[in-house]
Amino acid sequence: MAFAFEKLVVYQKAVIFADACCSLTKDFPRGYFFLADQLNRAALSIAANIAEGNGRFTKPDRRNFFTIARGSAQECVPLLEVARRRGLVQDSVALALRERLEVVGKMVSGLINGLEKRDV
Repeated sequence: MAFAFEKLVVYQKAVIFADACCSLTKDFPRGYFFLADQLNRAALSIAANIAEGNGRFTKPDRRNFFTIARGSAQECVPLLEVARRRGLVQDSVALALRERLEVVGKMVSGLINGLEKRDV
């Protein structure tokens, strides 16, 4: 692994979540591209903002990107719920993805809280 953020478990879990969303949405029926696209963008945004935040030098910059990552995790919740309600995702699959999302969200919050405790 060439980049420091790739060693972060939260980053790895975020990539796994984004990949699972891509697999899930690839078979959404015609007419639901908007939902598949928004879910994929939000899911990928979690990992992308963790990576970008980790590359920033100032605490406020890092916090900003980690906060965006946390917001993207929260954005995935209603998207998954709508997909479940429309019958595009089985209840068990939606629940499993939501549980993964909760873990990632808590870990991102941990990144943010960890910044507050550091001097640099």
